[in-house]
Amino acid sequence: MISVAEAYARVLATAPALPPETLPLPEATGRILAEDLAADRDFPPFDRVAMDGIAVAHAAWAGGQTVFPVAHAQFAGAPARPLPGPGVAVEVMTGAVLPPGADAVVRYEDITLTNQQATINIAPPAQPGTNVHTQATDRRRGDLLLPAGTRLTPAALAVAATVGAPKVRVTRLARVAVVSTGDELVDVAATPLPHQIRRSNAYAVQALLAPAGADVHLFHLPDDLPRLRQGLTNILAAGFDAVVLSGAVSKGRADHLPTLLRELGVVEIFHEVNQRPGKPMWFGARADGGPVVFGLPGNPVSTLLTAARYVRPWLLATQQPAAGAPGPTPAVLTAPVQFRPALAHLLPVAIAVDALGVRRATPIAVGGSGDLAGLLGADAFLELPAELTDFAPGTVWPAWPLS
Repeated sequence: MISVAEAYARVLATAPALPPETLPLPEATGRILAEDLAADRDFPPFDRVAMDGIAVAHAAWAGGQTVFPVAHAQFAGAPARPLPGPGVAVEVMTGAVLPPGADAVVRYEDITLTNQQATINIAPPAQPGTNVHTQATDRRRGDLLLPAGTRLTPAALAVAATVGAPKVRVTRLARVAVVSTGDELVDVAATPLPHQIRRSNAYAVQALLAPAGADVHLFHLPDDLPRLRQGLTNILAAGFDAVVLSGAVSKGRADHLPTLLRELGVVEIFHEVNQRPGKPMWFGARADGGPVVFGLPGNPVSTLLTAARYVRPWLLATQQPAAGAPGPTPAVLTAPVQFRPALAHLLPVAIAVDALGVRRATPIAVGGSGDLAGLLGADAFLELPAELTDFAPGTVWPAWPLS
């Protein structure tokens, strides 16, 4: 049996750098950029009008002229038309090219406009440039705007569109098979017999992994050994990057997976972790470069917490190998906790942020590793060390997200 830290390190050591794929920009939301994107022109690409009003020559205004004839209007999207002369104004709209010869814009709120004549009602500033967004003040042509490894948020997608990238190279999503096992499980749409339950673990794991960058496929395999062997053989050969198994990894008579996986060429990296829930967890990898295999305990709480502690970080590391997997965030325990076994305790909690910005973790009462409904109020879990048995309110511990 190994420690949580050692198990985590061994899991992350197997995370591959996935190859890129090219997607149309609208389909790339949330994906990880696999190429650098630079500015193809200055930002802004011209001296841009920042307020509706009139454009004038600052020298004329600063020289005492307050009444300007208005020659024409300059709208956004129209080619630039210059000032006819230094004592003449041009009516301008936000986003328009500043007329050549003008170097200041006076807002409509600060002028009186009558019969194509504008009277400025405020004193001139000391320098030109009022209400003008000068060319290249934000970025210059060739500046790196989105380095490889950037997550394509709404703002990043807008920047990619601005630099003329209708398609982008992004890291391919990891292909993940989530496999529930057990004869006691029936389809979610079925009416279970008294000795059966509906499959739920697979849906929880899918919901956890898909937003982190996984193309998740769901499977169910029975306990019958020949059918289990054939099903696993097919899944292991199907080109997945990871296989996540729920159940059949402990020491019961129907827990065939550890032996069967070894027979199918999956090399065991560890079996059993010094933690509760999730002590029987199994992890291995195909020696021929096939998928890594996570064997998670089948109890619902164990499945979800171990998937959040190990599988999700592995997945995030495949998407951003340079950055590595994000770690936990600290949270302050709000109530006393006792845990006697010499195991790391994965404690479901509800996180709240107080007025000072401190994350506070309140333990959630969960009736054992099978109490799936008990997790409804939890959005994270604390990782409490195996070396301690008593955890006082006000102490700070790492918190891992459950979503």
